Amino acid sequence: MSRLALVRRPSSRLTEGIVTHIEREPLDTDLALRQWHDYVDVLHAHGWETIEVALADDCPDSVFIEDTMVVYKDVAVIARPGADERKPEVTAAHEAVAALGYRCIPIEAPGTLDGGDILKVDSTIYVGRSLRTNDEGIRQLAAAFEPLGATVVTIPLSKVLHLKSAVTALPDGTIIGWEDAVDDVAAFPSFVAMPEENGAHVVLLSDTELLIQADAVRSIELLRERGYTPVPVDIGEFIKLEGCVTCLSVRLRDVPCA
Repeated sequence: MSRLALVRRPSSRLTEGIVTHIEREPLDTDLALRQWHDYVDVLHAHGWETIEVALADDCPDSVFIEDTMVVYKDVAVIARPGADERKPEVTAAHEAVAALGYRCIPIEAPGTLDGGDILKVDSTIYVGRSLRTNDEGIRQLAAAFEPLGATVVTIPLSKVLHLKSAVTALPDGTIIGWEDAVDDVAAFPSFVAMPEENGAHVVLLSDTELLIQADAVRSIELLRERGYTPVPVDIGEFIKLEGCVTCLSVRLRDVPCA
């Protein structure tokens, strides 16, 4: 199987994106577009193919395509975003993943679920119960994935927007995170606190290569010491909208932790 990712270029209304847990900062849309291209170029340089989902220009947050779905084995659970403004983002992403042959199961009302609240580690699926993902959304996700052999674990979340705003996972299954953003570290069997908030977020490019925000210099060094090859990329404009490196793609193939 090839490594394949869905991406979506930023809306011209990106500056209107929602912020909930941080102060709004001025945003440079030209720089954001360059950073998005750099991010996609890194995926290509490390053996990933990308499919660009149709632009959703009326949706300021639509670049954060990870929130539109959760994919496990041959099933794509199609999100029902917790923010009403983001619900129209889902349609084109749903069409794109369906065209690839995935069996699609939409979250139905009153369930809500954002893809950024889900962290897959092999067959364990951690789900953040957050402002965007509710208990009914989690129940429907479990109903879709548990028959495929997954174990769904709910993680209470109150300090950040999404679960992956607080934690991600290394290829060996170790959870890494920004401890101040985690409600209960003991919820994870193996947890390593990262020295910078932006260092808590990685995308697994391979078994050894980790895409990470460029300014997380101490975290980059820590990961090198653990035997990994960090691949820095600057997505600073998207961080101003509570984004991180995982938010800008949906990784579909060959990744045990996503």
